[in-house]
Amino acid sequence: MDKPSDMFDRDYEWAALQRFIIDPQAGATLGVVSGRRRQGKTFLLDAACRAAGGFYFGATEATDAESLRRISAALTEHSRPASPYHFATWAEAIDALLALGQERPVPVVIDEFPYLVKANPELPSLFQEALRPLRDQRTASRSRLLLCGSALSFMGRLLAGNAPLRGRAGLDLLVRPLDHRLAADFWEITDPRLALQVHAVVGGTPAYRREFARGDSPSGPDDFDSWVTRTVLNPETPLFREARYLLAEEPDLRDTTLYLSVLAAVAEGNATRGGMAGYLERKATDIAHPINVLEDAGLLHRDADVFRENRPTYRIAEPLIAFYHAIMRPVWDQLERPGNAARVWQASRRRFTSNVLGPHFEQVCRDWALHHADPDSLGGLPARVGHGVVHDTKARTGYEVDVAAIGIADGTKAPLLAIGEAKWNDTMGIAHLERLRHIRDLVTQAGRYDTAHTRLLCFSGAGFNDKLRAAAEASPDVQLIDLAQLYGRN
Repeated sequence: MDKPSDMFDRDYEWAALQRFIIDPQAGATLGVVSGRRRQGKTFLLDAACRAAGGFYFGATEATDAESLRRISAALTEHSRPASPYHFATWAEAIDALLALGQERPVPVVIDEFPYLVKANPELPSLFQEALRPLRDQRTASRSRLLLCGSALSFMGRLLAGNAPLRGRAGLDLLVRPLDHRLAADFWEITDPRLALQVHAVVGGTPAYRREFARGDSPSGPDDFDSWVTRTVLNPETPLFREARYLLAEEPDLRDTTLYLSVLAAVAEGNATRGGMAGYLERKATDIAHPINVLEDAGLLHRDADVFRENRPTYRIAEPLIAFYHAIMRPVWDQLERPGNAARVWQASRRRFTSNVLGPHFEQVCRDWALHHADPDSLGGLPARVGHGVVHDTKARTGYEVDVAAIGIADGTKAPLLAIGEAKWNDTMGIAHLERLRHIRDLVTQAGRYDTAHTRLLCFSGAGFNDKLRAAAEASPDVQLIDLAQLYGRN
């Protein structure tokens, strides 16, 4: 299977699909592919079907009878049987899909599977029955059935707990957004500062460049403001309303008003359950359900405080939604009027830096420490990277730690590999380093982690002064990480 030349990256996903599809073992097998919308799942699966001569069916929101007619027509066109298919039941349709693999391994894709289940909740059980281990139709087939969906809450339940298909799948593939480095390459941005600004707005969703922005990428740092106003803040472009549609498309979010308010609370900096409840003037118990639903939908992410148990914080997982709530939603009426984008953006730049860019930069620093940093430079392979608050009981104050890399415990106290501070718009100096040293001493006193070899990391989007550079050169436990290093450009 040759990957299409116009498919950017997705090497890992393509290799996983290829292994699953060409697996020569006897018997039909089942795979599940999920991921948030606009990540290129359909392109990926359709390309795999074309490369391997498989069958692709894209479900739509329709009645059960209409969906059966559509898959009958699609399979008739694909197989060219002596007489057209007219499936009366899904059991018949599934057996016909299994029959496609009688001679060789062949991919059989049902995209947007949640639409079909919405009209016929018995479908997962019907697939379970069709894939019984000793069933003749299964053993005689080498169809590689792939069920795909964008509703993460639904897809997450498909193979979980006592779900009918639990234990039946040989592939569970999540198609993720591009990380900050791949997104920069995809948008063809070589300047790391500009790349991070763009990533803070649209994240790593491929469709936002190709389809939604029609290939429009900022030509350079001086073009960023203009790019924002002509794409995301332009009511003529699909990006303008995309954040609203992402929420409306989630099947478990029936009344979006409360969910929008929860996201707005997080965008305003209320990252704890108590903070959200206070912002919404509700009890914390009243918002437990919407928080859980937003988590299941992949729109809200819970981060554990690495220094304090049971003190999680929340962040919006999709940058475009964070940008919408911080910048667009408060002045939506003004933005809907054509010609106001530049005026609104000029007044919103400071808010963008503090509410969007700063928190996003911190998260990119954590992602870098977890996925890109050389383990030798951190003193080991991090088991997890998070953030938290370290309390100074004597001074009765708390210190926020932007980056905390925790190593593998190996039966003893887990090593605190590194702690770091991230400043997007500040030139960092010796005071930042002294703060980190004081925090390390406090963590040592608390005794939860082994701090014998804890490194101190300074992340800055604006650079470092001479005193800090000299201190870093003289101290092997101090590292300075700039934007070029975050993007692997040095």
